[in-house]
Order: sequence, then C-alpha cells, then structure tokens
Amino acid sequence: MACKSCGTGTNEDGTPKGCGSKGSCGTSSCNKRSSYDWLADLGIDDPYANNIVEVSFKDGASQDFYHAAADLEVFTGDNVAVETDNGFNVGRITLSGELVRLQMKKKKVPETKVTRSIIRRANLRDMEKVAECRELEKSTLVKARAIARQNHVKMKISDVEYQGDGRKATIYYTADERVDFRELVRQFSHQFRVKIEMRQIGPRQETARLGGIGSCGRELCCSTWLSDFSAVNTAAARYQNIAINQQKLSGQCGRLKCCLNYELDTYMEALEAFPKKADKIKTAAGLAILIKTDIFKGIMFYTYKENRGQLYPIPVAKVHELIAINRAGDLPADLHSHQLVVESKVEVFEYEDVTGAIDLKPLEKRKRRRKKSGTQSKRSSNSRRKPAGGEAKTGSEKPAPSGKPDGGGEKKEGSRNSKRRKTRSNNRNKQGKSNASGSSNAKGGEQSSSAKPSSPKASAPRASGEGNKSGSGASRKKRTPRRKKTGGGPPKTD
Repeated sequence: MACKSCGTGTNEDGTPKGCGSKGSCGTSSCNKRSSYDWLADLGIDDPYANNIVEVSFKDGASQDFYHAAADLEVFTGDNVAVETDNGFNVGRITLSGELVRLQMKKKKVPETKVTRSIIRRANLRDMEKVAECRELEKSTLVKARAIARQNHVKMKISDVEYQGDGRKATIYYTADERVDFRELVRQFSHQFRVKIEMRQIGPRQETARLGGIGSCGRELCCSTWLSDFSAVNTAAARYQNIAINQQKLSGQCGRLKCCLNYELDTYMEALEAFPKKADKIKTAAGLAILIKTDIFKGIMFYTYKENRGQLYPIPVAKVHELIAINRAGDLPADLHSHQLVVESKVEVFEYEDVTGAIDLKPLEKRKRRRKKSGTQSKRSSNSRRKPAGGEAKTGSEKPAPSGKPDGGGEKKEGSRNSKRRKTRSNNRNKQGKSNASGSSNAKGGEQSSSAKPSSPKASAPRASGEGNKSGSGASRKKRTPRRKKTGGGPPKTD
C-alpha cells in the first residue's frame, strides 16, 4: 500500500519505503512544510486538472512549480527529475491539480512564470546520487564555516543544499549587514569544485530549515506544517492579556512567536462586547480603576483608587450601565451593589471508618544514646587520660603511702594544677643542673686537650719560615691567602 501523503510504497516486510510525513504510513521524516494533497485521498479524478505541479526538494525545505507532460503519468508522491540551469535536480511531487492553482494564487506566482518542466521519473541511480549529496553536505558546511571565519566575514552559514546531480551547491546564510562575499565565493568554488550560489535568508527561515523543539514541547511549527510567515506584533499579546516579556514571547528565531496569532481572532471577537473606554468609573464612594479583565467569562475587576485592598468583579453588562450613568452626569452609589455575586459551595467532607482496611507498618524506633551528666563526662575524660596502673610517677613526686589509696577516686582541680607546677619546676631545675655540668665538662675538656700533646701532624708547624727555608725536594703545598673579614673583631692569625 502506498502512502497517500508522500506516495511511497512499502517494503516486503511491511515497513514504509522512504516515507516520512505522518500520513497513512505513520513515519515522520519527509515532506516537512509541504502542503497536504487532500484531494489525493478521495480517490477521484480532478475535473480541473492542470499540467503544473508543485515539487519539493530536500524534505520540503524548498518548493517550486514545474510543467508535467501528460504522457509522463506522474502523480502526487512520485520522485521526479526536473531541469535546472545547471543540469537536473531530484524532488518529490507534493501537489497536483486544482490545489496547485490555489497554491500559486496564495504565493502570487502567475502561470506565465512557470517555464521549467519535469524530465522523467527518478530512477534508482538518481536516488543514490541524491543520498551521496546529502552526506556530502555535512562536511561542506563545516569547511564553509571555517573559510568564512578565516576571511573575517560577518555572516553565519546555516545550511548547505546540493543539487541532485552534485554540480551546484546553495549556501544559505544570515547576516545583520550587507556582506561582500565575492572573494569568499571564489574560495568556496576552488575548495568544493562545484558552482556556488549564496542565498541570504532571515532568522525565521533559518530556524525553519534547522528545526527544533519549542517551549510547548512539540516540534517547531515553521519546520513541520507552517508554509508562510505572517507578521506578529506586541498588540496580539496585549489583546490576549499576556504580559509583555520579550524572553517568553520570543521563539528560537529571536522573533515573536507565530502562535500568538493562532487565537487572536477568537479574542478579538470576544472583546467586541467590552466597552471601549472603561478604565475609570466615577462613583459616590470614590474613583474606581480597572485592574484586570477576564475576556471569556465577561468579568471586569475594579478597585477604588483610595483603597486598593479589595477587588470588585463586575459583569460587562453592569459596566455598560455604570458608564451610561457617568455620561448622564450622575454618580452611582458604589461598586458593591453592582458586583457579581458568586455562590460559594460549602463542601462537606465525610470520613469513613478504615479500621482494618489499611494496615500501617509499625515505625522502627531508633535507639538513642543517653547523654552523660557532667560528673560522668569528667570521670570518663580523666580515665582516658590516666594509664591503667594509675598516674605516672615523676622523679620529684613521692610515692603515696600504703595507708592511702593511689588516687582512684576524684581529685580536685587545684591539687592537680599544683602537682603540674611542681613537676615543671623540677624539670627546669634538672635542666639547669645538666646545663651547668655540661659547661664545666666542656671547659675541663678544653684544658686537658691543651695539656695533652696532639698528634705529630697537628703539632708540626703547618707553614713556618724555617720549614720553608730548610725544605727538601719533596712536594710542597701552595697556601691560598685568606680573605680579610669586613666585620668587626681582630683578624685571625696562623
């Protein structure tokens, strides 16, 4: 069974062959932004048949109109080879018959401007060549961006489209200013060995070619079904009571979202029942100011200028009456008598007996450790500090008498501090004595060393005048003169 939306058939296993628009085949990768030929589903002949058909290229990225001879017998969904200025291109027929005439009227294309025609149906070799060109477009896009960056050209290359026979490549770009790309085209043609066409597009067309996911969670409208772009302004957001937030109202293209126009007509029809100048209403209780409007419910919320704490919901019919009273020169009493009375329904909650119906698992209680008291914490800290056999004895401390215990119980902080002080003083005395004995020993050692004769090598003069005069033929060591110190103190002598 052939797909009625794109015309492709099915394989032997039942899967669609190359189809992508979610028509009767159910896939979603071809014929994006192409018009749907609903007359093809009816299964009847078009009485207003025309020899002009619409052909889309690169999954609906671009469309054009061509003449189709009757003897070719091509229909909607057929892959065809069409003539171009440089060889041929391969596309798919998306519209035929009377719908083509309506589409040409919508796009304002007269029949006299349609000069090209379809050559034949695309064969297997043509489809293979197109697939090779589509694979080549990815590497070409990367190289083209690198060349543009090397030449410091202020443009953004968004897409590359090869012709079906691979002889021509169209490079789509966006730029804020006018760009001189003559030198750039020479480098592109020298690098890619094909004819280059540069085509500038807007940000909306760029987003439509690239695709993406919108804030609603669905695929972008411009890349799926939206075929033309209508003007969108902030007035559409004001009519729908939408906050003017540029970030939330802008799409991926950086412009206002196209979906702001979808429900605008419905809001415009509903706003016809509202009064034109109803921002302020004069009453005897004070000046009333319009705060917000519920368009579909037909309610306008007012509050007093002096007291803005309470809102008064007033129907549109009552607002017309209040404005008519003001025009007559009178003042209504207040807004409270004209506000919409909302009957509040009191909901009575009934409780059911769920005993035995729901079994809750018992909560597992965690075992909490009890906090120790102050005395117990002190004891535990003291026991950690002390060794197992009691306090370590120092050299100055006396051992405890046998009649008294060795301090297993509590001790006062004063006695403990006094013992620490005693041990520190004793240690200092010991250090002083050891230092004194060490100095005396050092002096005695110097005296004894001076009294005792040293080794013959040390006692012999190192370099005396006599030794130099009475020297033999043995080798003599040359003495290096010592440097004089610049600091204070007498100079050293040999």
